[in-house]
Amino acid sequence: MQRPGSTSAHSAVSPRPPVPVGHQVNTQTKVLDTIQGRILCVADIRGRLSALNDLAREANAQAVVHTGDFGFFESTSLDRINDRTLRHLTMYSPLIPSAQRTHLLAPENPPSAIRTTVNINLLSEFPTLLSGQIKLQIPVYTVWGACEDVSVLEKFRSGTYTIDNLHVLDEATTRLLDVGGVKLRLLGLGGALVPHKMFDNGEGMATIAGGQGTMWTTALQIGELVDTAQRVYDATETRLLITHASPGREGIMAQLALVLKADLTISAGLHFRYASSYNEFSVQGDFEGFRHKLVVGKEGFDKVWDGVKTQVDAVIDEHQRVLLDKALSVVERVPTIGGAEEPAWKNCWNWNLCDAAYGSLILEIKEGRVSAELKSQGFNYAYRRTATPTTAVTPNSATSSLPNTNAAVKPPTTDKPIPPHMTNRSNASTPPAKESAKDTSSKANGAPPNAGSTDKAEKEKQKRKEKKDRKDREKAEREAKEADEVKDGSAAAAVEPSTPAQVPKSGKATPTSNPPEASTSAADLDSELKSPTTESTGGARTPTSKRGQKNPWTIFMRMSVTVTESELREFFGEAKEGIIRINLPQPYSGRAKIAYVEFGDEEAMKAGLDKHAEKLKDTIPEVKQATPPEERHPGGSRGGPPGRGRGGRGGFVARGFAAAGLTKGGPKGSGESSASTPAPSGDN
Repeated sequence: MQRPGSTSAHSAVSPRPPVPVGHQVNTQTKVLDTIQGRILCVADIRGRLSALNDLAREANAQAVVHTGDFGFFESTSLDRINDRTLRHLTMYSPLIPSAQRTHLLAPENPPSAIRTTVNINLLSEFPTLLSGQIKLQIPVYTVWGACEDVSVLEKFRSGTYTIDNLHVLDEATTRLLDVGGVKLRLLGLGGALVPHKMFDNGEGMATIAGGQGTMWTTALQIGELVDTAQRVYDATETRLLITHASPGREGIMAQLALVLKADLTISAGLHFRYASSYNEFSVQGDFEGFRHKLVVGKEGFDKVWDGVKTQVDAVIDEHQRVLLDKALSVVERVPTIGGAEEPAWKNCWNWNLCDAAYGSLILEIKEGRVSAELKSQGFNYAYRRTATPTTAVTPNSATSSLPNTNAAVKPPTTDKPIPPHMTNRSNASTPPAKESAKDTSSKANGAPPNAGSTDKAEKEKQKRKEKKDRKDREKAEREAKEADEVKDGSAAAAVEPSTPAQVPKSGKATPTSNPPEASTSAADLDSELKSPTTESTGGARTPTSKRGQKNPWTIFMRMSVTVTESELREFFGEAKEGIIRINLPQPYSGRAKIAYVEFGDEEAMKAGLDKHAEKLKDTIPEVKQATPPEERHPGGSRGGPPGRGRGGRGGFVARGFAAAGLTKGGPKGSGESSASTPAPSGDN
């Protein structure tokens, strides 16, 4: 079956029947409890809709607010989802057993294998919710996310689909909850924020936009939401803005919150292991920092608007012009320097949720106050208990054992000096004490007539031996210090198992410890890829190899044109936020240009693989996950014997890829990595 085209078949702005002046907004009021109420807020339920009742029961909630990726798919949706999005849905669906998911996502499986195996029951329980087999026990208010079927949302908009207790918040729909002495106005904006698609409706028929299994926000959608909010404005209400894109990351979302006079915002889309709670005053050093974020959002929008303005003006009608002007008023809502301080700078509070599989937010409203409880599985540091601690001890360091100054140490009774390797380096700085006069006297009482001369000779020998031992210790200390300072002295990571240990000049190998990966199961590592992995060594330096460890989350690019770092960042679109470093090696004569783009974690890299543009300077570059060096040159360095040179480093990067469930990339020249396919646009 032929897949849908990659570009919209509609004009820049889809036609929409004019709305009569003074039309009624789709809204209603729900009285939950006039004394006290609890609202459960979750994100990314990803089609496991039956879990909503369980989560609400555990939280003792009277309503649920959901921030996108609800699972709006039906059986006919499979034909409309493109291969890349279907792979992403397969990767993250909680309805697919892990063993089956691993098999489906194996590198050798083509997209057709996933398409012939995955059915709607493995992606979403929405059809059973629609048929009534699953019932929502309490009201659920949701926006749509980045991975939904626009056709299903259009049916809710037209009234074709209705489900008891399910309320889809779109730009023309709002709800009011009267609970705990607060009138809570819910305003929602669904879809991923993709600037270059803000004037493309895709397969949508109105202001809702999407296609091929993904959905995004449009300028007209923002304009209609502003229009809806203005029509229902009531100063006695508390406004809650629910979005899929985060106002903390996206300047345009923050500007929208200002225009809507939002008191609270709840968003998702960042996929952290813990929800975050903040306001702009708490995370910005000054008001100019907040303003800068808004300016950056405006500049990104203006760049797209300048390119499509002529086309849009030619096709929009009078009503759409009103909505467009309201959207432009959002973008222009940037406080001026030296003007009045923006109240929302200190008053608007924001929450960004983690996925429903990891945690939730509970808003408890009582006597006019709104309090919050953040619950999460949290960050797992249990793997550190099984890690072998770093025990390398530097002489005279804080970790060296202290000598016992109250005990007298007897000198050796042999004339043979102590070899250097027999010396206790922990106590190397304390020379052996001399015998006491009492001990010498006691020995002399039973000695032969020449005992005095013998004792004198013994003392001379002891002094010479002590002097020699002292020189040996000082030499060992200098060599150990030189070994510890081979690099820059930071020494943050243990020596990799496949790398030979640093050997000081004395011939004694510096002790090393096994890294955490060596004693942690692959399953535990897979679940903790985003947890911090830096360990404290208690002040003891850990030897490092001469080359820094490779970043396993690197994308390799091959191009036929010369590009700059900024051009590469723009090529990755919204995924550029996850880039931590770009390396542009100087090309050899006649060779194609290459680049290495490093990301902060696996999710960021997968987003980069999925969300990059199709062309770079009118050429199509090769974009794939970088292959680890040990897999490019197994057994050793380029042309060198095994175990030496660059190939000898081996294991660390390979373990990082294996722990993440990643394998070697596809054949050379393929444009797509054989590793897990990243999230589609907007699923950061």
